[in-house]
Amino acid sequence: MTDAAPGIPVSVVTGFLGSGKTTLIGRILRDPAFSRTAVIVNEFGEVGIDHALIASGSENLMALTTGCLCCRMQSDLAATLRGLRAQAGRDGRSGYDRVLIETSGLVDPAPILASLLVDADVAVAHRLDLVLTLVDAVAGRASLARHVEARRQVAIADRILLTKTDLAGGVPELRAALAAMAPTASMLEAVRGAIDPVLLFAPAEAGARAARLAGLPPAPGATPFARGMHGEALGSIVIERTQPIAGAALSLFVEALVANAGPRLLRLKGLVEIAERPGRPLLLQGVQHSLAPPEWLDGWPPGWEGGSRLVLIGQGVPPYFPARLLAAIEEEVAEVAAEG
Repeated sequence: MTDAAPGIPVSVVTGFLGSGKTTLIGRILRDPAFSRTAVIVNEFGEVGIDHALIASGSENLMALTTGCLCCRMQSDLAATLRGLRAQAGRDGRSGYDRVLIETSGLVDPAPILASLLVDADVAVAHRLDLVLTLVDAVAGRASLARHVEARRQVAIADRILLTKTDLAGGVPELRAALAAMAPTASMLEAVRGAIDPVLLFAPAEAGARAARLAGLPPAPGATPFARGMHGEALGSIVIERTQPIAGAALSLFVEALVANAGPRLLRLKGLVEIAERPGRPLLLQGVQHSLAPPEWLDGWPPGWEGGSRLVLIGQGVPPYFPARLLAAIEEEVAEVAAEG
């Protein structure tokens, strides 16, 4: 039996930092069958990157929430959903058939589900349809071992999507660990977000989800539906530059940052304007020690007029260290170039 309740289906797309949520959603929105999808992007950090990347590839209705939903009042999400519905009713052009909520990689999804399940105003027009948890096949075992948020994201899943299996292989030990944490969740694979969305968003069984929620161990010092708690000294660092960055300086900076921060650097993501190729953004992404190949985008996302913005999420990383490191390397590279 599947959930056949009325209302617009809402799917929560969760997963730890770097698991590929933004890439997946970008591909989903390019599928004609999902063209009437509204997206709520929840990011951790003062400057959002993910929502800009999704917006650059789609003209779909966007509802953007910054900050961490698990650490805010649950009414924030409810108000966003009510606003979506009201906007669709006012202009007649913003109709949507599905909502995707992309959570921050640091979110415990339980409070978000609580808002969807218990808010009467939300239930009038929306219903929780699916919890999809992405797990990075390369870094998944380490993330599950070190971070309670990653474990709770898996424990609450209706469906688990393994990503980056092309880089990690079969990962039987990770699969076994996931099956033990979420025995009723189905498991699929994707490479760079490539998977038929129809397979992902087939309705899930509400009864099995209710049983998982009932058996979910409480977060440290909190009930499953209370505000989430992040690990000690976890925070985001933003670096912004109005002038282009020399390619050599960026390369040296990333190398030095990874070498010095090590496993404390959980996520690196940003759009950078390179001095040697002005006017084109370079997408930079990294997860712990693993850096994805840089990707040149065709143009800047809507509302972005150039410049560089890097968002780093780390545990115990001194807040001023990355910016000072970049400045020192830029100065050294400039001196060497002047001497040459």
